[in-house]
Amino acid sequence: MSYHRILILRGGALGDFVLSLPALAAVRRRWPAARLELAGNGRAAPLALAGGLVDAARSLDTADVARLFAPDADLPDEQRDDLRSRDLIICYLHDPDGIVAANLARAGGGRLLCVAPLVRDVHAAAHFLRPLRELGVETDETAPRLDLGAEQRARGREWARGFGGDVLAIQPGSGSPAKNWPLAKFVALAGEAASTLGLKPVFMLGEAEERIRNGLAADRRFPVAAGMSALELAERLSACAAYVGNDSGVTHLAAALGLPAVALFGPTDPRIWGPGGPNGRRTVRVIRAAALTSAALAAVPVEGVLAELRGLVRP
Repeated sequence: MSYHRILILRGGALGDFVLSLPALAAVRRRWPAARLELAGNGRAAPLALAGGLVDAARSLDTADVARLFAPDADLPDEQRDDLRSRDLIICYLHDPDGIVAANLARAGGGRLLCVAPLVRDVHAAAHFLRPLRELGVETDETAPRLDLGAEQRARGREWARGFGGDVLAIQPGSGSPAKNWPLAKFVALAGEAASTLGLKPVFMLGEAEERIRNGLAADRRFPVAAGMSALELAERLSACAAYVGNDSGVTHLAAALGLPAVALFGPTDPRIWGPGGPNGRRTVRVIRAAALTSAALAAVPVEGVLAELRGLVRP
């Protein structure tokens, strides 16, 4: 079956988006001549456009999308005509009552494939890929990969040159404090990486990490980069020598960009949520705490993380 106008609806935060990259890439490869549009997280969706995976990207936070969640929605003619023009719609939105699916089906158009985004028994990237087999999409490439263009990579290199050496990106936050290795250990790791590996640690912080920023304020040894868009973050990460972080969207992004990355996991299961870069174990090391608890994560020693980092950057 050939499709010419494809719409993909994908919610979730940055990490959810990155874990959807193999699915986006598989659709792009299957129908390379199709016009592929993504409606997704407003912060993350532009990355798909920058990586050449889609032809257009927009935010889900619009009135058009909100209408789809209303039972028996009365869609404006313009929205109905737009949906009808799509010969394939893939919906990954959380829709337990089938309201969105019913509204999309009522609008008409071509093939509709709805996939529950809740992941249970397989790795998340495989979960998003598996239903695409119904469309004849077959692939073994489950590792997320984001290839930025030359202009984006050049901007990243220009930023990194300002630090006078190989930058070690450190992201000490995540979507939940329970998933965070102690900040004091990240700071200790930064000191060891600078003195023994010759790296230049830079702490990369998100918008909602004021507490971490305050915790770093007393120690002026290491610069802090904050206030970046997702694309700016990706550009800068692409120019780094290595990365260390928790189970977070930034960690998934770093791995997808191909960085040598060390990821720390505590309460979450890396068998489902672990990051995977294009070069697999050669560039991504997951440190799994002794138990799926925050306390076990906090007990992970700095020396163990440093050893994994050393194995990646000084093999």
